[in-house]
Amino acid sequence: MAEIVGESLAKRLVEWGVDTVFGLPGDGINGLMEGFRRHAEEIKFVLVHHEEAAAFMATGYAKATGRLGVCAATSGPGAIHLLNGLYDAKLDHVPVLAITGMQETSVLGTRYQQEVHLDRLYEDVADYNLMVTNPRQLPGVVDLAVRNALVKKTVSHLTFPNDIQVAAMGEDPYRHPSPGRPLDGRPNLDRPHLPPGEEELRAAAELLNAARRPVILVGVGALHARDEVIAVAEKLGAPVVKTLLGKAVVPDEHPVTTGGLGLLGTKPSEEAMEECDTLLMVGTSFPYAKYLPQPGQARVVQIDSDPSLIGLRLPVEAPIAADAKRGLRGLLPLLRGGDGSFLARYRKEMDAWRAEMKSLRDERRDPIAPQYLMGVVDDLAADDAILTCDSGTIATWSARHWTIRGDRRYYLSGNLATMAPGLPYAIGIQHAFPGRQVIAFVGDGGFAMLMAEFLTAVRHELPVKVIVNNNNAYGQILWEQIILGYPEYAVRHRRPEADFASWARGCGAYGAKVTRPGDVAGAVRDALAHGGPALVDVDVNPNEPPMPGKVKYEQAKYFTEAFLRGQPHKAATVATVVRDKISELRA
Repeated sequence: MAEIVGESLAKRLVEWGVDTVFGLPGDGINGLMEGFRRHAEEIKFVLVHHEEAAAFMATGYAKATGRLGVCAATSGPGAIHLLNGLYDAKLDHVPVLAITGMQETSVLGTRYQQEVHLDRLYEDVADYNLMVTNPRQLPGVVDLAVRNALVKKTVSHLTFPNDIQVAAMGEDPYRHPSPGRPLDGRPNLDRPHLPPGEEELRAAAELLNAARRPVILVGVGALHARDEVIAVAEKLGAPVVKTLLGKAVVPDEHPVTTGGLGLLGTKPSEEAMEECDTLLMVGTSFPYAKYLPQPGQARVVQIDSDPSLIGLRLPVEAPIAADAKRGLRGLLPLLRGGDGSFLARYRKEMDAWRAEMKSLRDERRDPIAPQYLMGVVDDLAADDAILTCDSGTIATWSARHWTIRGDRRYYLSGNLATMAPGLPYAIGIQHAFPGRQVIAFVGDGGFAMLMAEFLTAVRHELPVKVIVNNNNAYGQILWEQIILGYPEYAVRHRRPEADFASWARGCGAYGAKVTRPGDVAGAVRDALAHGGPALVDVDVNPNEPPMPGKVKYEQAKYFTEAFLRGQPHKAATVATVVRDKISELRA
């Protein structure tokens, strides 16, 4: 049987170490599917229900493993559906290869059915982006696409017209000069981590040694440098503030950290940032500049492996273009150490914050407090559990009540902040780590968008656990309307309220519906102990506000004005806020 282009693609992906492709077939990629079929022993095709989920699964897989995530979709609408998940990969800097189909080359430009010029559509999302038009281009262009995705930590895209997919690899219809052939065997990718420059290190150390109130801000680029971050923080006497994607850099209960920064962050982190005179940024280009020091307030050192991200938010006096681990290791012996008083003060502030957060996890509150639900999951989950999360109010509850300890991990859509990746992330990650506990903490809005993928988990026997924080509303949008000074509008669903547990049971999995606080712990415990996929749908208080760590005057002003104009649920919301404050006073 002659080797076709689709088979050559599959073989080359296997040689690059790819063992999984997430996708949905269609007549636009039948030739590629034939290639995957011929190598089914080496590369698994995970069939999904929606192409958007395939891209999210590939992104979650890449985030959790550091390896290439691969997704595939047919021509036209199938490829269009991939885009949301691919932008998530691009904005969060993870390597994903998208493979799509095109109409036969003979009909391109004739307004043929589903004719969408995907190489043009993908121009913004994909760093390497090519329509393959000659069998002789393989496997070289596959190598280029994979290299670009892995080295630059971004998205690559290859689209194949139908006739090219099934063309024999020996064909050369245009008799063009042959491109350079790659070496036989498995490709190599040399990604050396260049050592930081000595002059850069000395300049940074001089600046940090002069600090009286230093703060370290760490992001996803420092996830592999936990020990180094802690050592530098202890040497400098500097609080460690974490971005949302960098939550797992330092354990949440470690005495050097003040937790997250931003709308979902902590009051101690925000105040430490307001007070610092020196900022060390490691593996992050934190996009929310209003939470960073004011211009002229602090001197800045930034360590990043991508020089183009240095100085993106603040003027940087001492840049270090290096991997986070190597940069911090080089810096550590040059630091003299601070007196520790600044860190000691914020340790006390953080102790008070933790007590305040714990007080909100009150099982006596009815309706069920979302903080309590997340707290139960946190208490019962394994120390190496992986939590995935959707965007919305649930990100607030998970950021503040999911405790990083042991080898726990935490993944969500960071910079894109899109809805619906929680479940697909969990499926992709569970596929990569079949022996670990993977939990998706999702809202009813995000889950409903791609809920068919729960059936994907059942069919592939992936024991993901799904906890639905069900407030029957688009909660984050509701509170954003109020904070901006508008009465809520079109954000709450009408009755009947969803019962996603029935859907789970209909799929042949464990499903539990919880409406009373006393039933939460038992249902979550049973779900985590279940041997296969499980879902717990919990009705939580829809009027629980995701308050910022530190409420600004303008936020309070708009909140009050909106209420004075007549929020339809203001009585219930005020009652919830009062209960929250009473719980804090009891702590």
